[in-house]
Amino acid sequence: MVADALVYHPSVAHYLRYIATTVGRDKLLRTLQYFSRFYAWYLLRTNRPQSQIQPFEAMKKQFGLGRKMMRVGKNIEHFKAAAVAVDSKVADPVLKYCAVGRQLGYALYLSFDAIAYLDAAGIRPSQAAKWLQQEAYRAWFFGLFCSTLSGVYTLYQLRIKGQAIDKKTTEDVVESKRLERERSATNIQLLSDLCDMTIPSTALGWANFDDGFVGLAGTISSIIGVLAVWKKTA
Repeated sequence: MVADALVYHPSVAHYLRYIATTVGRDKLLRTLQYFSRFYAWYLLRTNRPQSQIQPFEAMKKQFGLGRKMMRVGKNIEHFKAAAVAVDSKVADPVLKYCAVGRQLGYALYLSFDAIAYLDAAGIRPSQAAKWLQQEAYRAWFFGLFCSTLSGVYTLYQLRIKGQAIDKKTTEDVVESKRLERERSATNIQLLSDLCDMTIPSTALGWANFDDGFVGLAGTISSIIGVLAVWKKTA
């Protein structure tokens, strides 16, 4: 039957595996949050009535608040990842210290963000909420900067390795393809990091991007995240 074909279709099973992950749901909500931010800006710029803009402003706010709640406690994961990175036997010190910096930045960001959530949700209003959110943005930017630095350095190393391969043997061809896959993955992560950097840099006043640009950049990095999790749950 048609119903059975739909229910037992592999795509449905894949979707259920994806949606069962917290990070999968977070990436979907994040995509909607930042697209709403972009579209609300677009409607405002095209002089649409407030009645059309308000639903997207509400989506931006509510999805952002929901994601804050889902992130509570996730800072421990990054503190542990930072400790693992410190103890790792990675030969390249640049990649090692970038990994430590990235994880510590994310851990501090999530720690400040979790405390600020109490004020944002109206559970425990605090005069320090604005300061906490600013510190969270600084920590997030630091983590993204370390990730970006790692990405640029990795691309440089891959270029050097690629130049040393002459592709005359089967082993060289295989190694060349492996380097190309690694280069592609690094480029995608670098694009995601650069898009995300627009968010804290704008919030801190270090850059002057409008809501349309930040919303679009956030949407792009969110879609990259959605596709990455979708691939992992295949």
